[in-house]
Amino acid sequence: MLYLVATPIGEFSEITLRALEVLKHCEVIICESTKETSKLLKHHALSGKKYEILNEHSTPEDLRSLVQICGQQDVALVSDCGTPGFCDPGPDLIALCRAQKISVRSVLGASSLMGLLSLSSVRLKEFVFRGFLPAENEERKKEIQKLKAEKRAIVLMDTPYRLKKLLSEMAEALPQRSALLVTNLSQDDEAFFEASLKNLPSQVTNEKAEFMLLVYPG
Repeated sequence: MLYLVATPIGEFSEITLRALEVLKHCEVIICESTKETSKLLKHHALSGKKYEILNEHSTPEDLRSLVQICGQQDVALVSDCGTPGFCDPGPDLIALCRAQKISVRSVLGASSLMGLLSLSSVRLKEFVFRGFLPAENEERKKEIQKLKAEKRAIVLMDTPYRLKKLLSEMAEALPQRSALLVTNLSQDDEAFFEASLKNLPSQVTNEKAEFMLLVYPG
């Protein structure tokens, strides 16, 4: 069986009792990196686990090997933080497990998306999750142009070092739209900024931070 275990975004204590029970039960943990996962397990006194890696560098052969392990014993899949299987390689493993009739269960918990939405001061009936924009400049410009026609709320995210770049791009594309920016969610230095997109860049001093941007409906 494969368990999809949500792990804390910031504070290690923000993990469910069920997640701890599953992590204790499973001898094999599939993770993005042993560095982050080992710190979490060490904090909760969970040792003696075997780590397998699943990230953007994993090959089809790696996935076949992981499926075989899931078919032999209970395995926990975690991401570096938050809920696995969303904006990471998890779905590829889930699809192969289902094809092999291997049970997949969700162990609910922390979600950066829900954390962002919970901080909104605007009542939202619906939103578009755009997620990560392309890194390549021309493709990125095309996608930002498409966003200009979207009237619903939009959720965007990117790598920490593109924080300033994304804010600048959105300020130029949608200057009059209001937005909520959350940085380092659930960490000691968590911060949020709510302003028009044209004014948002001047309010943010961080050059680099984990972040999510919620552009309010236009």
